[in-house]
Amino acid sequence: MSDSPYRGHRFPKEIISYCVWLYFRFGVSFRDVEEMMASRGVLLSYETVRRWCDKFGQQFADGLRRRRARTGDKWHLDEVFLKINGMTHYLWRAVDQHGVVVDILMQRKRDRFAVMRFFRRLLRATGHRPRVIITDKLRSYAAAKRIVMPHVAHRQHRYLNNRAENSHQPTRERERRMRRFKSAHHAQRFVEVHGIIASHFRPRRHLFSAPDYRRLRSERFRLWNEMTEATALA
Repeated sequence: MSDSPYRGHRFPKEIISYCVWLYFRFGVSFRDVEEMMASRGVLLSYETVRRWCDKFGQQFADGLRRRRARTGDKWHLDEVFLKINGMTHYLWRAVDQHGVVVDILMQRKRDRFAVMRFFRRLLRATGHRPRVIITDKLRSYAAAKRIVMPHVAHRQHRYLNNRAENSHQPTRERERRMRRFKSAHHAQRFVEVHGIIASHFRPRRHLFSAPDYRRLRSERFRLWNEMTEATALA
């Protein structure tokens, strides 16, 4: 335990992981988490919560990514623009047919080279190629696919990609809550962690009966607790 990332912290790992989960799972601010913990008798500052999220958020997201089941073979890809300090950036997102976030990348452009960079990142993150990718009619997708994934089927349609477009909504909500991102690095660091954690705890509720949903929710909380323990022993 001497090399544990929790070493030197006044609060135990259960409280730290709970605060990180609250911030990335729900549309709350650091001050909201501070008040929620105060109502439970845990006195800490919002700056402490911010430091915990910066330090442990990426570790938790990586742990969930390693422990989750293999992503589906149908990927929905979409890009959305973000204004950061008056400059346009593009947030690239890929989700599978089950709504699970595969990966997220922030870039300045949306040309062929930007799509190729995103494709290669997806292949490294998953370790396998999809059966089919679904995108909008941006020509850069087809040009990059011919180079990076030439044998993967590609469907381009205005309405087929609603799954990826809907996946952007939580990010838009958090962007408004945070009053815009401060920099491209800040946006990448936040949306990557937020996408993985929020996706893990947001299964498509309408597809499950109440008992199945409760069982799935319990399994995902158990996985979160296992990942927290593994981080403490790392």
